[in-house]
Amino acid sequence: MTVTRDPGPEPEAADSLRRFAIIWSRAIYPATATSMTRGEFEEYLLPLAARLNAILRAQPFDPRPAAEVGAALVAAHCTDPAALARILDVVDAYLLLYCPPGPALPSEESRTRCNRLQHWVAAGYTRALQERTRTEQEALSRAALAARAATEQALYESEVRFRAVFQGASIGIGIADMDGRILDVNAALTTMFGGLERHIRSRNVYDWVHPDDAPEVWEMQRQLNRGERDHYRMEKAYYRPDGTVLWTNLTVSLLRDAGGIPQYMLALMEDITEERLLSERLRYEANHDALTGLANRNLFFERLEQTLNGPDGVGVGVCYLDLDGFKDVNDSLGHAVGDRLLVAVAERLQACVTSPDQLVARIGGDEFAALVVNPASRADTTGLADLILAALADPIRVDGRDLSVRCSIGIVEGQAGSLGPAEALRSADITMYRAKAAGGNRFELADPDSDARAITRHGLTNRLPTALERGEFFIEYQPLVRLGDGSVRGAEALVRWCHPVHGVLGPDQFIPLAESTGLIVPLGHWVLQQAAWQARDWQFPRSDGHPLRVNVNLSPAQLGHPGLVPETLAVIKDAGLEPTALCLEVTESAFIGADEELMRPLREFAELGMAIALDDFGTGYSNLASLRRLPITTLKLDRSFTRGMQQLPADPVDVKIVEIVVDLAHTLGLSVTVEGVETGTQAEHLRALGCDTAQGWYYARPGPPDRLHSLSLVDTTT
Repeated sequence: MTVTRDPGPEPEAADSLRRFAIIWSRAIYPATATSMTRGEFEEYLLPLAARLNAILRAQPFDPRPAAEVGAALVAAHCTDPAALARILDVVDAYLLLYCPPGPALPSEESRTRCNRLQHWVAAGYTRALQERTRTEQEALSRAALAARAATEQALYESEVRFRAVFQGASIGIGIADMDGRILDVNAALTTMFGGLERHIRSRNVYDWVHPDDAPEVWEMQRQLNRGERDHYRMEKAYYRPDGTVLWTNLTVSLLRDAGGIPQYMLALMEDITEERLLSERLRYEANHDALTGLANRNLFFERLEQTLNGPDGVGVGVCYLDLDGFKDVNDSLGHAVGDRLLVAVAERLQACVTSPDQLVARIGGDEFAALVVNPASRADTTGLADLILAALADPIRVDGRDLSVRCSIGIVEGQAGSLGPAEALRSADITMYRAKAAGGNRFELADPDSDARAITRHGLTNRLPTALERGEFFIEYQPLVRLGDGSVRGAEALVRWCHPVHGVLGPDQFIPLAESTGLIVPLGHWVLQQAAWQARDWQFPRSDGHPLRVNVNLSPAQLGHPGLVPETLAVIKDAGLEPTALCLEVTESAFIGADEELMRPLREFAELGMAIALDDFGTGYSNLASLRRLPITTLKLDRSFTRGMQQLPADPVDVKIVEIVVDLAHTLGLSVTVEGVETGTQAEHLRALGCDTAQGWYYARPGPPDRLHSLSLVDTTT
């Protein structure tokens, strides 16, 4: 084959390729029959090294072109029995060292790519060597036939020539009669079978049966014996006298007499045992986890796909499990201890497999999966999950420490034709996280509704980063009404998401997602800007002299943002507002365990005259005594404490709780706002108890800013 050179690499990369080619040349050159000098051979290897480097780095990764490198080495006469092992040893030991694929690729993936490259190099080498051998075999066969024909002309001369070919050949040659009796073997074939020629001659061709023989082997032999075919080729295994297995590339040809009658069978054998073992080792490494020895994700997915693409009605059960708290082990004790823990876990998981129809695999990191093929009932799959939980119940001792191991398991069951492999793994993964959210150390069964909600959440999370840029958010305002005279004192800014698929979404559907991803900071800043500009538009003269105030919610993540104070002040300045025109609402739960560092921005805002409201008061289980140290001006009482006042008679417990909270707040100089006011009866109770302001559907639903001054009181009890 022709080896083409890649475009010139960078100097540093070219130097690394040159070093790799030098090491490769030193290892292979002694095992070649090439006419090239060592320097010429090194130059021949250089583009092959560059080719391997390019394949290793390619995106997407496709190792198949590496077969061309193996073929190129055969073309260079690297055909010594030891050549292939030396070729692959250098690739395995030095390719990643001198030609690393780059920092973007994890080391485990780099090693996997290197292993697969070796597999394809070996495949290409073996294929090219087979073609070369077949060519030699055919030449030898023709020579043998010519020698047999020449015996009629010059028996002595033909015998000498035939013997020279027969004995000098590097591949095994044997001759048998049509009854299968072995008549002659050469030295190479004798060596293949351990050097015992009598052992070979004492056997009949039809006795050399091996369990791994392909079904068509002996049928082709019978066809040849009947004269229906002249030759056949295949891979075949033989047992040596010591019990070991010899793998060969076997070619059997029929020798006929001058009248065309079958007389003899000529067998040519090439020993491919080493290449076969290497191929099996590479195949094993490609399908098994290097750390634990379990099946890897590729093999697991392949088995799952085979089952689900099989006959309709064949069932499958998948247990997807993740170790609870494994990250803490790595962070506190180191990755070496974590790796030993994973090995011990893998051993316990493997011990749970009690049937050939079950498979346990390491999917990645601390995630594992178990497959049950065609379970008789759900109990087979849940029973395996119970076994796994029980197997991990006892602590695992690693480096003198007893480490407790817990896991969360998601179970998916399905049938071929109704469930795809990717869908099954996704559902099992989602279900596993549901088990983890429920406290862990348990299993949960897949639920389509839960899967749909999780997929929807995932879709919303992915859409969030671009939704703000696309202008998909808008603000609605709900008025804050003074209970004493029913006048509007302000409004709470409530963000909405106009999703292109799901329609208008309330904050409870996306704010938790924004908080978990950190997107709440830019979203909160945008809400503050919009609310500030709206507050400026509402700065009209009022009879009581107070400006109309806008309340803006502040999440715990925003409180921890270092630029909160300067960015907020910049927004107020750009809008031409006084700080008193805004009120920041912070949930009570944000203050649980809060230190002075978290309080500092709120204190700075309070010193500037900005109001601070403690939202959802009564739901965070905070210490009432801590109210004295918080820089707040308003308590927003959670709606759960006032539902009992929506009708007559009012719930006396709710009345007493609200009365105590109002007295406490007023004693501390705080005003009280009540959320969720839905009836006139409820509003009257709250007014009588001394609450200052309220908001809720009784006054108005959240809406556009131009509706703020046209309130329509709708008593939901009527």
